[in-house]
Amino acid sequence: ETERMSRDFGWLAGLGTLLVVAGVVGLVYTAAVTLTSMLLFGWLLLIGGLIGLVHAVRSRGSSFFWLGAIVAALNIAAGVVIIGHPYEAAVALTMFAALLFLTGGLFRVVGSAVVRGSQFGWTLLLGLFYLLLGVLVLAGWPSNSQYVIGAFISLALLFDGLGLVATGFGGRRIVGMVSDQAARDVS
Repeated sequence: ETERMSRDFGWLAGLGTLLVVAGVVGLVYTAAVTLTSMLLFGWLLLIGGLIGLVHAVRSRGSSFFWLGAIVAALNIAAGVVIIGHPYEAAVALTMFAALLFLTGGLFRVVGSAVVRGSQFGWTLLLGLFYLLLGVLVLAGWPSNSQYVIGAFISLALLFDGLGLVATGFGGRRIVGMVSDQAARDVS
């Protein structure tokens, strides 16, 4: 059992290493990651819309039909637009990300000042960081749109990978320590 667990944690560390490599490569080629993510997002909307449309048509007799058909049509339309204009979609999503950072940062700063809980300093710092990130993204918009989304995705891959590597190696180490202790207890 311990050997299987150790092997499974090894696979987890291997996946983490793969994600770290993908994140580093993505940081080098952020424009390509942005374009790829926009195209993938567009195709996912299009395919999801088509599946939703089939589901709506199959439920013609229910009250779900019109809502399902409208949502499916919107997904199909959005998918076609994003696939046809991925750079413009990146510009729009970059603006949306900047506004989310600004809004989230403002709420965190105001919330930390109003609540003054035990995590006041960290919440305030995170809010200020979000505000700064929103201002920086907005200041370079729209020219930075070709790499901002790719950089965010690549950083997410990098940090998720680092977390998996740490979990994998830490898990293997704990399994080894537990199995060594169990062997000593038996003898």
